Amino acid sequence: MTVRGLRLAPFRGLRYAPERVSSLAAVTSPPYDVVVRPDGLRHLETADPYNIVRLILPQTEDPAARHRQAAETLRRWQADGVLARDPHPALYVYEQRKGDLLQRGLIGALRLSAPEEGVVLPHEGVIDEVVADRADLMREMAANPEPLLLSYRGDGTRTGATAVIERATRDAPLMATTTEDGFAHRLWAITDPAELAEVDAELSRHSALIADGHHRWATYLRLRAEQGGSAGESPWDYGLVLLVDTARYPLQVRAIHRVLPRLPLKRALDLLDRAGAAYGQDGAFRVRTLEAPLDEALEELEDTAGNAFLLTEGEGVFHLLDRPSPALLARTVDARQPVAWRQLDATVLHSTLLDTIWQVPDRPEDIGYLHHVEAAVEQAAAHGGTAVLLRSVPESTVRGLAEQGITMPRKSTSFGPKPATGLVLRTLS
Repeated sequence: MTVRGLRLAPFRGLRYAPERVSSLAAVTSPPYDVVVRPDGLRHLETADPYNIVRLILPQTEDPAARHRQAAETLRRWQADGVLARDPHPALYVYEQRKGDLLQRGLIGALRLSAPEEGVVLPHEGVIDEVVADRADLMREMAANPEPLLLSYRGDGTRTGATAVIERATRDAPLMATTTEDGFAHRLWAITDPAELAEVDAELSRHSALIADGHHRWATYLRLRAEQGGSAGESPWDYGLVLLVDTARYPLQVRAIHRVLPRLPLKRALDLLDRAGAAYGQDGAFRVRTLEAPLDEALEELEDTAGNAFLLTEGEGVFHLLDRPSPALLARTVDARQPVAWRQLDATVLHSTLLDTIWQVPDRPEDIGYLHHVEAAVEQAAAHGGTAVLLRSVPESTVRGLAEQGITMPRKSTSFGPKPATGLVLRTLS
């Protein structure tokens, strides 16, 4: 069956019973790949015995037993009434608010589609080991524990999904909580058939960009293939998502930084010097030392034209790399790709620095991807490695490449705000 446009189906959400937990805020978590380990994981585990992190990042002495433990935990929490299923299938209006920032979208079960149909547009590659791990977890649990974030461009009118969302927010929410990051979260259920049809009529005319959750989307597709689904008749033919209309609620786009725990900063700089000998007086890159606070160093990075990166082994001293040798870029960056792709900082970082000069394998033990710059600096200092701090990419560039079928280097962007994990789950059994 060919999927034409976005088809978002209602489902009976599984949600925490407020009376069974210390607070709804205490059982939520950031998405699994944003949790900084081990400190962030330990903080969440101790926030409440029922924190959702025990399902999305289960910890056991035997790694092979992690996913089975998560499945057993999920079944026990349901049996004990900690998690309860809503009585009727629904789409969920989800609101996040912090200061002047307001984001609203729809959580539902999105019918999966093949990449060639162009309904859901990825913009980054994935790591096979991470997809395999997420697939093992969701297969064992028979659940989608957290929604991925998709963005689409609505018509700019107050009809269709926009109208349904705005009507829902006039009523009392199903739940409301404020998490420790200062975001207020509210959730409403849409169950009326006429309103569900109104949403479907609009969304079926649109495609969406994967803003956050490429590994989970790849996991959904892998599990659908395993289960033999393709006709939209199986629960495995759908995946849990949050859809946000960025014409109405523009997403924020931030960089994802790299930590190279096995590459000390001195060796990184020495390898740059050696590589530079082959490229004349200007070297491979220009390297400038900045003795400044983190915020000032980041401001200098933002103000630098062309490709640029900040290297550090801890707070206080930074090395600003810019002006890469054109000859070096010609030798290391794929000339068959569009100019917009070749000029990405992430492209130059991976093709030129990581692959060629530093020869760092793209493995979890060799490259850490962190969403928060302070955490990246702290991790580099803790491991005696190097943090590589990057700048964000405009959403228009991301979408433009995705519409051409061009994927950026993995973990090139961080769209947000991301949905909190633990507000609503979807089971597949």
